[in-house]
Amino acid sequence: MLEAPVVLLVMFIALITLIVLGFHIFVVLGMVSLVGTYLLFGDLGITLELASSSAYAVLRNAVFAAIPLFVLMGEFMSRAGMATDLYKIANYFLRKLPGRLAIATVLGNAVFAAVTGVSIASAMTFSRIAYPEMMKFGYNRSFALGSIAGSASLGMLIPPSVILIVWGIIIEKSIGKLFLAGFIPGLILALLMGIYVSVRAGMKPELAPSKVEGQPEETVPTGVEIVSGLGVIVLILLVLGGLFAGYFTPMESAAVGCGGAIIFSYIKGLRWAEYRTAVVDSGKTIAPILVLLMTAAMYAKFLALGSVVDMIQDIITGMGLGSFGITVLMIIIWLALGTLIDSISIILLTVP
Repeated sequence: MLEAPVVLLVMFIALITLIVLGFHIFVVLGMVSLVGTYLLFGDLGITLELASSSAYAVLRNAVFAAIPLFVLMGEFMSRAGMATDLYKIANYFLRKLPGRLAIATVLGNAVFAAVTGVSIASAMTFSRIAYPEMMKFGYNRSFALGSIAGSASLGMLIPPSVILIVWGIIIEKSIGKLFLAGFIPGLILALLMGIYVSVRAGMKPELAPSKVEGQPEETVPTGVEIVSGLGVIVLILLVLGGLFAGYFTPMESAAVGCGGAIIFSYIKGLRWAEYRTAVVDSGKTIAPILVLLMTAAMYAKFLALGSVVDMIQDIITGMGLGSFGITVLMIIIWLALGTLIDSISIILLTVP
């Protein structure tokens, strides 16, 4: 057996090296956890027992059930074309504002984030819906892509954010309180994004032309489109309202939302084959997150066994950093990691 500080140093170097070499995060966390725990105890049986118990604790956590249900809810609504209807409605009512298509994209992404919880789902959906429309009207390509990518990130803050659920599972805090904490900042960020793109388009009209020769006038949304768009709002109010009012737990609100999405999507014309595809695609999104959570739990157990928390506290105390300095340091670390890996992996890597 080696001394804990030596093992932690070696494993930290291995961790960074493997990430830089491009290994998947779940592979890195799993390898570092298993090898590190073995080096600490020198017993393969103990190592496997600790790893399996950590992974099992994640699998039996009922909170995790909310993630696939929220993702599935967004998948049903996206395939039913409800995001497209929402975009058309927003686009029509914002037609007098500069950069209306970009503003509609921000607004649509903010609302759609409240039913998907996954930023990449919003980015994929509005890349298909909004980008061709903005190109048709002669929008600057960078401006169009920036408005889509930037507003898609609202899914990280606006409930039901998968990232907030993962964060709550890792730190063992109330998911409902985390949702409530992210809701207002998410709305403020959406408002600021909308104001920015409108002001930017007003100052430089060539970025977002209001009209293009030969393009028809905007048509009034049909009754079906309005009902579909309102259906999204109703689901948001039902899911988040019930959660914030204390009527639902996060799992129950996810189940209610998923059930509502099935009903609305069926009314919109979604059929069995599309439901089956939606379930499979949701599984492809969720499975990697589950594996990441399992290996992150193993990683957290390894860090706890190595008393790394006490070591970090001693280092930070020795640096003389206050709470503000520690916050700035973490932001710098997360910013650097964000250039290499995705947000959920960063949380699983650093929060434990």
